[in-house]
Amino acid sequence: MVEKAGPLSRRQVLVSGASAAGIGLLSSGARGLQAERVVTKGRIKQSVCKWCYKDLSVEELCAAAAGMGLRSVELLTPESYDIVKRYGLVCAVTNTHTIPRGLNNPEHREPCLAAIRESIEAASRAGFPNVITFSGNREGMPDDVGLEHCVTALEKVVGLAEKRGVTIVMELLNSKVNHADYMGDSMLWGVELVKRVDSERFKLLYDIYHMQIMEGDVIRTIREYHPYIGHYHTAGNPGRHELDGTQELQYAPIMQAILDTGFDGYVGQEFIPTRAPIESLAEAVRLCDV
Repeated sequence: MVEKAGPLSRRQVLVSGASAAGIGLLSSGARGLQAERVVTKGRIKQSVCKWCYKDLSVEELCAAAAGMGLRSVELLTPESYDIVKRYGLVCAVTNTHTIPRGLNNPEHREPCLAAIRESIEAASRAGFPNVITFSGNREGMPDDVGLEHCVTALEKVVGLAEKRGVTIVMELLNSKVNHADYMGDSMLWGVELVKRVDSERFKLLYDIYHMQIMEGDVIRTIREYHPYIGHYHTAGNPGRHELDGTQELQYAPIMQAILDTGFDGYVGQEFIPTRAPIESLAEAVRLCDV
């Protein structure tokens, strides 16, 4: 999922040198764009998800992110952590197990827990705050049964998270468009899970795009349930693309609502760009810098 660090290419050297000057000048291999400083207020700690930028290496995306003023490149595994730290960034959420086979199914429990434990230990050593987990698909299982299975599984690992000072975040996803049959597709289900686990080291990853599809009423939900949220993701709906005028979510007031709750975690840009990727990312970062 993540490119391993290797000898720097000429392209990466150019990126690194430009970033050190505060402007990430990307070569023709990265669309010939500049990643100039975009963040001016910095009240929202912004991050970007690597998987959305498949044509950019971890090194290139880190250089661009640092140049813009982002704080994090996320959803990485340990082989990329040194690259992230070289650019003065963190990995706000680290990877663990797959989405369909999650904690709700006892048959998948032990491999998931092993992956979570490994990620907690690696994140703790690196000084990174969160690791991700997923409910898994229903596969005919009632939601209340799956919730109980998730509680049982999380109780086996949340103690380690507490000891290491790392938070486990379960992502809420839509089961209507992108992740058919995914169990953790409602805020109320997720909130009940957090209540039952009852640990400050287990919270929800509230993906604004996914929850817009499933429930809407995003700002009211954030205001009401913010104590249960440990991380946010963005994307435009419909399409999961840029945060521009072609989609229905108003991200500036959403970001202000997040700030108004006192949230001091990270907001990850997780849209798939359809235009020049660094330019699209800069536009989204600027919009969310409220």
